[in-house]
Amino acid sequence: MAEPANPNQGRQINGVELVAQALVHQSPPHFETLAEERRYRLSHLAGALRVFGRSGFGEGVAGHITVRDPEYPDHFWVNPFAHSFRLIRVSDLILVNHAGEVVYGNRPVNRAAFVLHAAVHEARPDINAAAHAHSPHGKAFASLGRLLDPITQDACAFFNDHVLIQADGGKVVFELESGRTFASQFGSGKAAIHQNHGLFTVGQTVDAAAFWFLAMERCCQAQLLAEAAGTPKLIRPEWATYTREHTASSQAGWLNFQSFWEEISQSDPELFN
Repeated sequence: MAEPANPNQGRQINGVELVAQALVHQSPPHFETLAEERRYRLSHLAGALRVFGRSGFGEGVAGHITVRDPEYPDHFWVNPFAHSFRLIRVSDLILVNHAGEVVYGNRPVNRAAFVLHAAVHEARPDINAAAHAHSPHGKAFASLGRLLDPITQDACAFFNDHVLIQADGGKVVFELESGRTFASQFGSGKAAIHQNHGLFTVGQTVDAAAFWFLAMERCCQAQLLAEAAGTPKLIRPEWATYTREHTASSQAGWLNFQSFWEEISQSDPELFN
């Protein structure tokens, strides 16, 4: 049997064009109804929380991922207070407004989740999702009070695209004003390092926000390991910028999460309940 024709055969195409071409055919889906879009967002939120659980990010009541409701953009869906990441189902998720009121669901919201996430969702209309957990390497790196360095290709995704927030670092954030201060310093970019607290990532999709958190945690781990062994060599700024621009878009964040989604949706079908 003859092999199928390769549409790129005989064409001169560089790596950047190949990446761009791949992204054209692998993008977040479009929906006919708001109900379909809501179901997609909720299932991927439940899946992302389970991936966090498998990654060892669960720590008591700490940590949360949120996604904006497609019909009511001033409301967001979030995991309920004191519920295991690894057991989250779509039916467990609760809908919260910016006043901190649970408008759908019968479980309480984590006050810290409401304060920080509501403020960021309100201040950042460019994003639909946010992720935070007390991951071990993110916590350790956050104690240093500095940004990630471009020491690997992966770290370049965050080059000049994340911020350090020192306000209320290490303090449990319960006050609305603290949340607004945090959000005001998270003016742009895909991620923040909250000093003495941990990592916070955002995205246009819950998939992207979750993947950037997973990636940033690994970058923190890599830098901590490298600096324990010696002095890492930095990637040239123009190369780091080039790498970020061609590999770290919101669409790329969504795409990178799809392998996690494929695994969790097949291994944990009960998440859809």
